Amino acid sequence: MLCKSLTPRAIGALPFALAISLVPLQAGRAQDAGDSRLVSAMSLDVPTNGVSMTPDGRRFLVLARIDGSDGPRVVEWKSGQLEPYPNAEWNSWSKEKDAARSFVRINAQRIGPDGYLWLVDVGAPSIGAKTLPGGPKLIQIDIGKNMVSRVYPLDKVSKADSFVDDVRFKGRTAYLTDAGAPGLIILNLDTGEGRRVLDDDKSVTAQKPLVAEGKEMHGPDGKPIYIHADQLEISPDGRYLYYQPCSGPLYRIETRFLDNAGLNDAELATHVEKFADTPSTGGTAIDAAGNLYVSDTDRLRVVKITPSGEASTLVQDPRLLWVDAMWIDGQGRLWMPAAQLNRLAPFQGGASKIELPVHVFTLEIGQKPPANDHQ
Repeated sequence: MLCKSLTPRAIGALPFALAISLVPLQAGRAQDAGDSRLVSAMSLDVPTNGVSMTPDGRRFLVLARIDGSDGPRVVEWKSGQLEPYPNAEWNSWSKEKDAARSFVRINAQRIGPDGYLWLVDVGAPSIGAKTLPGGPKLIQIDIGKNMVSRVYPLDKVSKADSFVDDVRFKGRTAYLTDAGAPGLIILNLDTGEGRRVLDDDKSVTAQKPLVAEGKEMHGPDGKPIYIHADQLEISPDGRYLYYQPCSGPLYRIETRFLDNAGLNDAELATHVEKFADTPSTGGTAIDAAGNLYVSDTDRLRVVKITPSGEASTLVQDPRLLWVDAMWIDGQGRLWMPAAQLNRLAPFQGGASKIELPVHVFTLEIGQKPPANDHQ
């Protein structure tokens, strides 16, 4: 689903939004030739870099703000309208407000296996801005009561150039990636205590810049963009954590090693396995059979990787422009927000090349989500 600076220690998923509203599905080139299996389930006037939903069909989207612009960070889709969620107050951060009690800039959201909505707040309002005291945090929302139920501060496990990116769960443990200061964060959801592991390890550090639509991506300073530990997934049996820099490759490590606080980084590194060569990636998902789905921002496709590491193209289509954080629903559909993030102005010399509307596509995959991921 940005960063302190667009440097080799830089950025996480590249979210962006200005004022947003749901627009009707439009006919035209974006809906013409392509894979007929793709269905445009949502059509937006700005990108979203993540969609998740409850078993009864409630839809939540993240609208993070890389330029620091005003407006909601998280919304719920209601009959074609996007409403700030859980309320306008949490979505109205300003310099005068307490960063610990507002959404500064949300980079990831998802319904967890416990049924709560979880949000990852970067804690920095815009590109190049410093993280604010109390800003980096993991937020739990009770969607039954539509209210924030707990906030987990991440200041103690963040660094000056951190970009806390995304989260997955195993029981009462949360695993988060840091795409700015390469590393993983392990958080005890009962105590709120966290620790960093694998800091600056090769497996969490981008070795090559991002590529999209056949072009190496560059930031406003003209330098190539490197995004460190970004995507992560937990295997259905909870045995493995899969993770990768945004430009690949995909690694895995057994969670029993990560959960052992007695192992130092050098010892942990001996248990890291390279699992698959993956392309520049916008987002991932995993199904109940353990198949991983990895978006390819360069070749505009989604790759399916089996539990044994065999990769094949699931779908390839010119409309799959920077598919970001994916979601598998209870009906066996893969949701793919085609966010076009590489076409945003900061990566196009100051002039946006996004073609509206932006679509969230679905594809029948015949697999449901793992119970340890979500319902």
